[in-house]
Amino acid sequence: MAFNFGATTGAAAANPTGAFGGFGTTTTAPGSAFSFSAPTNTGTTGLFGATQNKGFGFGTGFGPAAGTGTGLGTGLGTGLGFGGFSTQQQQPTLGGLFGQPTQTPTQSNQLINTASALSAPTLLGDERDAILAKWNQLQAFWGTGKGYFNSNIAPVEFTQENPFCRFKAVGYSCMPNNKDEDGLVVLVFNRKEADIRNQQQQLVESLHKILGGNQTLTVNVEGVKTMPDDQTEVVIYVVERSPNGTSRRVPATALYAHFEQVNIKTSLQQLGVTLSMARTELSPAQIKQLLQNPPAGVDPIIWEQAKVDNPDPEKLIPVPMVGFKELLRRLKVQDQMTKQHQTRLDIISEDISELQKNQTTTMAKIAQYKRKLMDLSHRTLQVLIKQEIQRKSGYAIQADEEQLRVQLDTIQCELNAPTQFKGRLNELMSQIRMQNHFGAVRAEERYYIDADLLQEIKQHLKQQQEGLSHLISIIKDDLEDIKLIEHGLNESIPIRGGNFS
Repeated sequence: MAFNFGATTGAAAANPTGAFGGFGTTTTAPGSAFSFSAPTNTGTTGLFGATQNKGFGFGTGFGPAAGTGTGLGTGLGTGLGFGGFSTQQQQPTLGGLFGQPTQTPTQSNQLINTASALSAPTLLGDERDAILAKWNQLQAFWGTGKGYFNSNIAPVEFTQENPFCRFKAVGYSCMPNNKDEDGLVVLVFNRKEADIRNQQQQLVESLHKILGGNQTLTVNVEGVKTMPDDQTEVVIYVVERSPNGTSRRVPATALYAHFEQVNIKTSLQQLGVTLSMARTELSPAQIKQLLQNPPAGVDPIIWEQAKVDNPDPEKLIPVPMVGFKELLRRLKVQDQMTKQHQTRLDIISEDISELQKNQTTTMAKIAQYKRKLMDLSHRTLQVLIKQEIQRKSGYAIQADEEQLRVQLDTIQCELNAPTQFKGRLNELMSQIRMQNHFGAVRAEERYYIDADLLQEIKQHLKQQQEGLSHLISIIKDDLEDIKLIEHGLNESIPIRGGNFS
């Protein structure tokens, strides 16, 4: 075992001194406030195996499975909190790497440097190192910044992918259902969809040249889809034709491996390709392995809860979301898919409206054809009657004809019976005649106006009449004023003439 973060099994306790001393020693020094594993009764204490949980701890460990204590593998435990910031950090007196602050490590190990920056920095050599450790813990939580811990070693870069970053969540993505034999490979271009569609033929030719320009290979575009940030997803497959005339699709994994070659990848980047991936379904073993092992930095309890909350385990699979950029990316993708769904719904709505119009037209035509068929049937029946009469002219009545005559007489008697159809028909005919008579009498009252509407019309005409009366009165007043002005002018003219004379 290379190193041990606080052994939790008997096998781990049997070898307390690994390649890095101090990670599994059995000293009785008090533990730090920053604990990587839950307290156990194995007697293993020290920096990473403290027997007391000081509020800033990882309760489940970082091993591939709980209790192995063999590596920083699965993610945060449930005890991660900010309570350790109020605990006085104690300097452990351990042998090995952290027990000798003056000793310069021979090599930079990212895991050891991160642990040193978070729990036991030796940059200043006094109580300020405890404050620096808490500051580094905050930066690790944020997923940004640099963690200084030793003047002779470069600081640790904290990114959102580090196991201690708290800005993490679990979402769900659709599992692809395409087989490797389908040969589908996704290429993400840093160009708009309109540009890709306008230059699709040139793009296919460029991809064919990248594949070597072999005449037996044909590049085909399966689909083009818009992505956020003016990017476009193009799904392609390559068909290979053999000399005997048969053809097959190049497997997706083989095509993806070819695109991942250095020179091919450079050529694709010149075309604007930012990402390429093979669209193949996951095998049951891969799905099982993915679900059993939580991603790095994700709490196993949260991962288990995500598996339980999966709305459709057959089609969806949980995926970690690290940082706000990933959350923003998924939000943009969701908005883009919502717009595409809305566009598709609008198209379907238009198609439904068009189909309804076509259905109405078709139903009208069907009714017209039915009427025409009935008229033609009646005409055909009349022609057959006349033809049958001509054909049977001069022959005696046969037995079947006599039988038909008897049936017709019976039907006629039933129709002529007073209480049967004849009486009802006569009654209906009389009612129709009476309605026609009353309709002819009241022909002048064919149209009528609703009482409320008539009242509104009267009110409107009354207002119009009042407006006209007011306008007439204004005109009369103006005419009187004009006459008065004319009269005044006529009287002033002789007076002025006398003065001039």
